[in-house]
This record gives sequence, structure tokens and C-alpha cells, in this order.
Amino acid sequence: MNIINITKPLRFIEMNYMKKSVLAAALASTLMLTGCGYNTLQVKDESVAATWSEVQNQYQRRADLVPNLVNVVKGYAKHEEQVLTEVTEARANVAGLKVDKEVLEDPALFEKYQQAQAQMTSALSRLIAVSENYPDLKANEQFRELQVQLEGTENRIAVARNRYITSVQDFNAYSRQFPQVMTAKVIGMKTKENFKADQSAQTAPKVSFE
Repeated sequence: MNIINITKPLRFIEMNYMKKSVLAAALASTLMLTGCGYNTLQVKDESVAATWSEVQNQYQRRADLVPNLVNVVKGYAKHEEQVLTEVTEARANVAGLKVDKEVLEDPALFEKYQQAQAQMTSALSRLIAVSENYPDLKANEQFRELQVQLEGTENRIAVARNRYITSVQDFNAYSRQFPQVMTAKVIGMKTKENFKADQSAQTAPKVSFE
């Protein structure tokens, strides 16, 4: 008498059922997340990252101008050691900043970043102000060119900051709404830090060719 072994067919059916169940659960989760703003959260998060990258690019552009600017000023204003030291130290502080995406979700790191950049702005403003006391320095072609580059960079920084501020406001407002707030919590997305009003940070070094 032949005995039919039904164990293997049953296991096969069970495995197929499990696979279909897993796929169904995955599909349901995907649809649920999509309906809860997952895709939009990703798009807005990427927008924040892109605008933050542009802020970094412009601040780095400014930092790159500092060594040449300091060297030119030294040639005409050797006695202004304090101001030159302040600018050099401010650049060193900026160079040591953490600038990756983690900064955007850490209030302490972001505040440190903003303060360092404000210090850089303030130091450069004092350096430009000091140059007013040295006519020969003001007339120097290289110094004038560096001033033009600095002014243009400060303008680009302002534009980049405004774009970042807008993108963060958009992301934060959206991620705090229901049901997106639940989706953000599940996938580990946090609200982003934003620039705060700061007089020294908002006032770019003034360039004068008079």
C-alpha cells in the first residue's frame, strides 16, 4: 500500500502563503505611508538638504577670500593686529564647524554654527571699516577686487539663507500636521533648526570706493 506524503505540498503552500502575506503587508505599509505624506516628506527633506548645501557653499566662498584679504591689509595696516587677529581666528572657528545634516536637527550645534558665522561677519565688517583709515590700501587694485568679491559673496549668502529659511519653514509646518507628524515619527524625521534674527549676521560688510 502506497502512503502519500503530503508534508512537502503543505510546506510549499504555507511558504507561498507567507510570501504573499509579507508582500501584502509591505504593499499595505507603502500605501499607508504614501497616504500619510511619506513621499512629500522626502521631497521637502531633500529641499532642505539642497538649500543647506548652498548656504555652506557661499559661506565657504567667503572663508576662502579671508587669507588674501588679510595679507593685503597687512601690507598697509601692520598696526591693526587686533582686527587682523580677530578675522583670522573667526575663520579658524568657522573652519572647525560641523556642517553635515546632523547639525540641522541639533539645536546646540546649529546655534554654534550661527554664532561662528556671525562672528566672521562682524570681524570682516571691522576689517573693512579699518581700511577707511588707509587711503593707499583703499586704492590698491587687489584690495578693491577682493572687496567686490566679498560684497557679491555676502549678497549670495543672504539669498542662500533666505532660501534655506523658506524650505525649513515649509518642511516644519508640513511635518507637524496630522497625519504627517505620525509618519515623520515612524521614519525618524525631526523638525529642522532655522536661522534666528541676528543683527550682526544680517548686516553684511559695507564696501566703499570713495
